[in-house]
Amino acid sequence: MSPTLDTRPRLIALMGPTASGKSAYALELAQRLNGEIVSVDSALVYRGLDIGAAKPTRDEQARLPHHLMDVRDPWQPYSAAEFEVDAAVAIDGIAARGKLPILAGGTGLYFRALLEGLAAMPKADATQRAAITAEAELRGWAALHEELTRVDPAAAQRIHTTDAQRIQRALEVYRLSGRAISAWQADARPHAPRWKVLKLVLAPPDRGVLHARIEQRFDAMLAEGFLDEVRALRALPELARHAAPLELPAIRAVGYRQAWRFLDGDIDAGTFREQAIAATRQLAKRQFTWLRGELDARWFDPVTHRTQLDAAVAGFVGSPRT
Repeated sequence: MSPTLDTRPRLIALMGPTASGKSAYALELAQRLNGEIVSVDSALVYRGLDIGAAKPTRDEQARLPHHLMDVRDPWQPYSAAEFEVDAAVAIDGIAARGKLPILAGGTGLYFRALLEGLAAMPKADATQRAAITAEAELRGWAALHEELTRVDPAAAQRIHTTDAQRIQRALEVYRLSGRAISAWQADARPHAPRWKVLKLVLAPPDRGVLHARIEQRFDAMLAEGFLDEVRALRALPELARHAAPLELPAIRAVGYRQAWRFLDGDIDAGTFREQAIAATRQLAKRQFTWLRGELDARWFDPVTHRTQLDAAVAGFVGSPRT
């Protein structure tokens, strides 16, 4: 009996921690393989978050199409469920044009939503979120994390005590439904695989190398005018009059929250730099935790393992459709 032809469109998913070289390699691959890039990054969806979010430059974006960047203003919400729909539309459009979709980013929830599907848990509730934010202002996020430990220890173990956004969402789901978010997630129904996917994790084997890259990149961002970028955000009328701008997902992005506090006069320049780099390293740590769960992904350092990385791509793109 002859093997069944696999006619699903191919796509390459470039995953990895922040500052690991995903964007540069995605751009190179897309140019070499007639591809288009789909951003899988929860900061790049926001207009105005450019330097601090390491968004591809205008020149880089002009070389070939990039999707799911600059789709929301920084005061507007954007969910993983919305990303799931928007990314699928972008991927199908790229494939229909005869080009190769290349996903690049480090937002694990977005990758999971697109490739595996999300649980049908309660939607965001503005009233409940406002109540949780008010509690956090009084008690601190660490205290709310302790509450989460009592009602959902599995989620609390995965969520860092400083990860306000995920603590808020987990408590919101529990308070709305009386059921732990970890239980909802366990019930998620996986998608039927719509695409044939090559998952590649780009990460240096030495964590110290990544930490050095993070520090160097942040200093380069400062030199490029990151603080001026944040000043421009603060001057936007919608953000200037917002009651709690630091609670917006866009401003929670690493670096932006710390820059906002520095411009408010809450911390000095040295503390700002130190806290922003530390927050970026914590983000990378959380990303590594997620990436270790991607058992079907292949790991490469795009610098020292470049030959093997290129061979993995060539084998996938040129492999027979069987």
